[in-house]
Amino acid sequence: MKNTQQSLLNQIQIPADLRKLPLGDLPQVCEELRQTLINELSDNPGHFASSLGVVELTVALHYVFDTPYDRIVWDVGHQAGGHKILTGRREAFSTYRHLKGLGPFPSPEESEYDTITSGHASNSISAALGMAVAAHQKGEENRHVVAVIGDGSMSGGLAFEGLNNASSTPNNLLIILNDNNMSIDRSVGGMKEYLHHLHTSSTYNTLRYRLSLMLYKWGLLDDNRRKRLIRFNNSLKSLLTNQRNIFEGLDIRYFGPNDGHNVVQLVKTLRSIRDMKGPRLLHIHTVKGKGFAPAEQNPTLYHAPGKFDADTGECLGTETEGLPPKYQTVFGETLLELARKNERIVGVTPAMPTGCSLNIMMKEMPDRTFDVGIAEGHAVTFSSGMAREGLLPFCNIYSAFSQRAYDNIIHDVAISRLNMVLCLDRAGIVGEDGATHHGAFDMAALRPIPHLTIASPMDEHELRHLMFTAQTPDKGPFVIRYPRGRGVCPDWRCPMQEVPVGKGRRLCDGTDVAVLSIGPVGNVVAKAIAKASGISVAHYDMRFLKPIDEDILHEAGTRFSHIITIEDGTIHGGLGSAVMEYMAAHGLHPEVKCLGLPDSFVEHGTPEELYHIVGMDEEAILEAIRVCKP
Repeated sequence: MKNTQQSLLNQIQIPADLRKLPLGDLPQVCEELRQTLINELSDNPGHFASSLGVVELTVALHYVFDTPYDRIVWDVGHQAGGHKILTGRREAFSTYRHLKGLGPFPSPEESEYDTITSGHASNSISAALGMAVAAHQKGEENRHVVAVIGDGSMSGGLAFEGLNNASSTPNNLLIILNDNNMSIDRSVGGMKEYLHHLHTSSTYNTLRYRLSLMLYKWGLLDDNRRKRLIRFNNSLKSLLTNQRNIFEGLDIRYFGPNDGHNVVQLVKTLRSIRDMKGPRLLHIHTVKGKGFAPAEQNPTLYHAPGKFDADTGECLGTETEGLPPKYQTVFGETLLELARKNERIVGVTPAMPTGCSLNIMMKEMPDRTFDVGIAEGHAVTFSSGMAREGLLPFCNIYSAFSQRAYDNIIHDVAISRLNMVLCLDRAGIVGEDGATHHGAFDMAALRPIPHLTIASPMDEHELRHLMFTAQTPDKGPFVIRYPRGRGVCPDWRCPMQEVPVGKGRRLCDGTDVAVLSIGPVGNVVAKAIAKASGISVAHYDMRFLKPIDEDILHEAGTRFSHIITIEDGTIHGGLGSAVMEYMAAHGLHPEVKCLGLPDSFVEHGTPEELYHIVGMDEEAILEAIRVCKP
């Protein structure tokens, strides 16, 4: 690792210390902060390139604004590494994303400088607008509120809803658009192209601002006249420059684009617009991974690269030869196999082609794969439109992000029984990204929806079989959920075959206790059963949550007095609930013990640590079996 003196950063415990420094010292502060991030995150993996890209912005914001009284709202909190270091958490930063350590994203429970929970994209403008309106309602006119949005988040529908409301609600919100042409993979869509070409004159904006102050002072301008004047001015400017500005079209003052890596100029700009009235937007250009050449050259890889050499940038991945593949790799390779034979298949993802491995099909069939940007609801409804016209979309969304498309799944897919496949990656515990990213709720949320088929494979072979089954004709909306990380089958390329929808399988027979599992946690169950000496355990892989295999449920309910259900999802509303509902409806009275994620948000940590905490590891399952022995 590089050793650098942190002469200025050592003087900063909280932003108030930063504000004591002269403006000319800020470039050195940025250099020290950037090197600290490189050194810390090279050995303690986490989100990396995004934080490097906003170092200057982070320093400028805390220098100009009186945080924490003034509010900074970070959109997609993986930009906030430098923010954490500057706000009293530098000494604890070595615990970043560790169990009981600093969280992966901003959280008000962690620091008064963190204004909202920031783990999903596009919510900053709406939340910050609410704070700005609240400040006005409470008479706190000197409280500034800043929303920092970027990394592709402007493609999310909620961001546009926030902009629309900001344009019509009295407020003094400042929106900073961090335009780095990226989300995780390269940003896509018309908004990216629009921002790339958007320009305006800083001299023009300064003169306009000074003139407006004079007109207010002379009593010639009030809020109503100001809005009419802005609309007229924007129309005139568009006519003269042949330039359209979507933000000023919404009566939101636009400034920029500015160099997001010139900290001195950023401070001057922020100071000049800080006390303006009304909503305004500062557009800055930044480079994701700025200051670390490998990250600048490959920002997708260095979004969250794992351990790497801080001097050379070499990623220090663990040895993978002979290990089972990751589930997303199996998905990507299998989808390409299916697409080669089934010309109806298309692939859709909201901004995660590399993460979900849709990029495998994308390389060979770019005209049949679609990255729609950070827009999960649109991804589902876009897929529904293609399904309506006879195509077969495989729409891949991370489980936690699919929550943002719940209405779309119901209204645009399920009601019409459209033939499409919703692949929910990162289902269950995901580890160090914590509560905002655990795929805890998809089974419980989707199970009540009519017409859906909901399945979860126990291993990679089963994933391939389920994908093959889902693409056969007339299956309707088909949901397949699978976890983050590696499977259990090094020889995963098995011939694919159709499995009967709604049918599970008995993996081993027994007489004392029945264990009903769904998904890859069944492999942990099998290991626990192997150690349950003296207890005869039957193990059923349910495979489908909906339609559920009632033959298995009848068998388990009539043969066993004790049943254990286990699922990598919330304990309320999923497999355990479905089993108990069946038993109650059919007058069966076995004692049912449900294992799953608790009725609370699970913290961050390694998957192994978290499964132990929630009682779903091998040891906990074995203990549950022993307790249930008649």
